[in-house]
Amino acid sequence: MRPNPRTIDDYLATVSADQRAALEKLRTAIRAAAPKAEECISYRLPAYRQNGMLVGFGATMKHCAFYLMSASTVDAHKNELENYDTSKGTIRFQPDHPLPAGLVRKLVKARIAENDKLRPRPMPGGASKGR
Repeated sequence: MRPNPRTIDDYLATVSADQRAALEKLRTAIRAAAPKAEECISYRLPAYRQNGMLVGFGATMKHCAFYLMSASTVDAHKNELENYDTSKGTIRFQPDHPLPAGLVRKLVKARIAENDKLRPRPMPGGASKGR
């Protein structure tokens, strides 16, 4: 079992060189698509927050994974993901076949839009419910 990482760099230091290279590419694409997202560690995995949890990623002995944290986003893009091993909210890939940056950006943008829809909107004039 890996030690508890405190940062994404700590996490990446614990994976193999080929996985690290694939995950660094994924990280770069996520940051390009969501420059306002905050990097964090959630459930011992690298993740991003923007109006709630956005996406995450990780590596196992057998594959790398991109966690969309949304079954509906995976389902909405199932045609583009047909060549990948997917499940509810997760896309698995081999380090030597990383996810294309354009696809990652598209998926992250979809997650941002999804989170924005779920975010409560302030009431006009600064009023709040119950007043």
